Amino acid sequence: MEPGNGTQISEFLLLGLSQALELQSLIFGLFLSMYLITVLGNLLIILAVSSDSHLHTPMYFFLSNLSLVDICFTSTTVPKMLVNIQTQSKVITYEGCITQMWFYILFTVLDDFILTIMAYDRFVAICHPLHYTVIMNARLCGLLVLVSWIMSPMISLLHSLMVLKLSFCSDLEIPHFFCELNQMVQLACSDTFYNNIMIYFLSVLLGGGPLAGIIYSYSKIISSIRGIPSAQGKYKAFSTCGSHLSVVSLFYGTSLGIYLSSAATHSSHSSATASVMYTVVTPMLNPFIYSLRNNDIKRALKRFIGK
Repeated sequence: MEPGNGTQISEFLLLGLSQALELQSLIFGLFLSMYLITVLGNLLIILAVSSDSHLHTPMYFFLSNLSLVDICFTSTTVPKMLVNIQTQSKVITYEGCITQMWFYILFTVLDDFILTIMAYDRFVAICHPLHYTVIMNARLCGLLVLVSWIMSPMISLLHSLMVLKLSFCSDLEIPHFFCELNQMVQLACSDTFYNNIMIYFLSVLLGGGPLAGIIYSYSKIISSIRGIPSAQGKYKAFSTCGSHLSVVSLFYGTSLGIYLSSAATHSSHSSATASVMYTVVTPMLNPFIYSLRNNDIKRALKRFIGK
């Protein structure tokens, strides 16, 4: 392959999930439906929380932030994919690809941070209920979310700047439906040693660190729930964190599934297909998990829709 200067590259080609023409209409309809459901579902969660004063608590403040991030996360990848299918074009500009990658990393890290914050919130609520309002005050909640929104763009910017320094080959086909960091690095003709080190280091730090915090929080939560004498009390305590635990399992489960799939098959197509679960299906299911398992959200949605 002939190397090219990264600054002179004008575009990449996104190969998508399938190149079979007969499947394009099906893929378009499926992803358009999932995207609209994701946006509508998460938007309803945000509107329900903001319109109901009973839900102006830390738990639902973090939930509304998670819903906002999920809308942005899906909007980073799916609309461009739909446009490419509709126009029968696989082209994405070099600047557009870097921008899409930046936003994708940003909202992935934000998702991770907010889920960790929500686990800490449930830990305080169940393990230290008498001090909950004092510990989880408005200032701390705002600060936790603000720090997440500051750190995530910085981490994303670091990856993006390192990719900008790479030189790419004449083969500029990305076997994915969006500009994914690993795929970009694999296309490069220049030395990617430091890029790979940074990817592995931050993946362990940002994946393992928050996950360890979540596991620790739930170990303490389970220990506290086991100490509650009545079965009704145990159910009531666990029901407040059941939705979050389901979302965390879905988030980390699909992430691990993508990693294992790509590691086992070494196929970019398999990795792209598996990433649909992580980038599209998970944000779509989150509103259903919270609305079906949470009576407060159910009542708020009924009141909001009934207005």
